[in-house]
Amino acid sequence: MRILLIGASGTIGNAVREELADRHEFISAGRNGADVSVDITSPESIRAMYQTVGKVDAVVSTTGSTHFGSFLELTPENNEISIQSKLKGQVNLVLLGHHYVNDRGSFTLTSGIIMDDPIVGGTSSAMAGGALKAFVTSAAIEMPRGIRINSVSPNVVKESIKKYGPYFPGFEPVPVSRVALAFRKSVEGGQTGQTYTVY
Repeated sequence: MRILLIGASGTIGNAVREELADRHEFISAGRNGADVSVDITSPESIRAMYQTVGKVDAVVSTTGSTHFGSFLELTPENNEISIQSKLKGQVNLVLLGHHYVNDRGSFTLTSGIIMDDPIVGGTSSAMAGGALKAFVTSAAIEMPRGIRINSVSPNVVKESIKKYGPYFPGFEPVPVSRVALAFRKSVEGGQTGQTYTVY
């Protein structure tokens, strides 16, 4: 398969590439150090990315910025970070990209465990993840030409525990290699409309 991986330079993106690279061709996309530059908060940038890349068999998104912080300090402006990037950015990858995905291809997006298992300071991120999950479930029944769509909802990963650990007290981190397997299941499998939760 020819796979477009957005967010390839991140911890999860690197693991997904490592899991799938021996069987598939990858085109990486991101803000820095990728084959193609893209800012997912900009529809124009997404359109330009697809025009540059052309037809693919799968689109995998392991990107999406969110705001972490106390609910009492959450402002519309801070909340907009999660809406514009994690939610609308990934939704727009599908809305603007399905014409570039081959018949019976797939999209795989990334949500997150806190939409189902809340943490203090995670309201904005959880909101975006929950909306993304609903989008995937609903869009799956209308995707054209047999295209599938799923999302992966990872727990905090061991490789990022130093950065994110304080937000996740009592959570048992998972190795990023396990998260990558969920992406493989989505890309190489046959299911659609699913959210693969990695505990």
